[in-house]
Amino acid sequence: MKLNLEQIPREKTLSKKEFVQKYFKPQKPVVIERFIEDWPAYSKWSLDYVKEVAGDKEVPLYDDRPVKHDEGFNEPHAKMKMSDYVDLLKSGPTKYRIFLWNVLKEVPVLQKDFYYPDFGLRLMKGLPMLFFGGEDSHTFMHYDIDLANIFHFHFEGKKQCILFSQSETKYLYKIPHSLITREDIDFADPDLEKWPALQHAKGHITELEHGNVLYIPEGYWHHMKYITPGFSMSLRAVARKPRNFGLAVYNIFVMRHFDNLMRKFKGQKWIDWKNEKAVERTQKLLLQK
Repeated sequence: MKLNLEQIPREKTLSKKEFVQKYFKPQKPVVIERFIEDWPAYSKWSLDYVKEVAGDKEVPLYDDRPVKHDEGFNEPHAKMKMSDYVDLLKSGPTKYRIFLWNVLKEVPVLQKDFYYPDFGLRLMKGLPMLFFGGEDSHTFMHYDIDLANIFHFHFEGKKQCILFSQSETKYLYKIPHSLITREDIDFADPDLEKWPALQHAKGHITELEHGNVLYIPEGYWHHMKYITPGFSMSLRAVARKPRNFGLAVYNIFVMRHFDNLMRKFKGQKWIDWKNEKAVERTQKLLLQK
C-alpha cells in the first residue's frame, strides 16, 4: 500500500485574482510553472552561479540524523565553504543540506536577481531563505514554526514535495512539543505496517523543476526530497487564520523554549518520551475511529 496522495494542481501562469480565489482563500496548494521567467534568477541561478558569488562563504550543513537532547534548536551538524559544498553536491549523493540561509544577510547581490511578486499577500521582505540539498537527501516531515504561507521557488534539478494540511496531523505520528513527525518514517516510501495510521492521512504530492513555484498554504506539513542536487528559495507571508497565528505565537514564544528547557533537565529521556508518546497518541486515535 502507498500513501493517499493526490497530485497538486499545476498552472502555467496565474493572475493575483485567480490565485487568491482558487488557492489562497480555500487554502489549497498549487504549482505555478512559468511565473518567474522574467526574473534574472531564472536564467542565472544554478549551483555554479552560487559557487561563483558565494563560494567563500562558510555554510551550515544538516543531515537526517535523529534529534539529540544536547543539540540546540536548528544547530548545524557540520560547516564548510559553499564552494566545497557545491563540489560535494556534484560528486554524488550526500545527506548534507542547507536550510534557512538568509539571502539578504549572506549574499546581498542575489537580491538583484529576483522580485517580490504580488500574490495579494504581504510578503516578509527581510526573510528570503535558500535551501540546498544533494541527491536523495530529504527533510523530516515538518511544518514551519510560524505557520506562514510559503512560496517555494525551485532552481536546478528536481525535488519531490509531499504536503499534508493540519487537519491530517492526527495520523502523522507528530512528536509532542515539536514541529516534526517521527524521524524514522520515510514519507517517500513509508512502511505502512509499522505506521498504519498513515493510511488514513490524505495528502498532496508534486515534483518541482527549475523555475517552478509551489504555494504551501499556512501551517501545511511538508516533506522535501531532492531527486537531483538543487536548491530553492522561500518567500513567506504571515498566517492569516487567527488559530494559526495564535499557534505561531505559542510555538515561537513558549513551545520551543519549553522544549529546550526539558532537554536540558531530562536529557535523552525527554526525547525518548516524546517519540513514544507520538506513537501512543496516534494509535489511541486510530482505535477510536
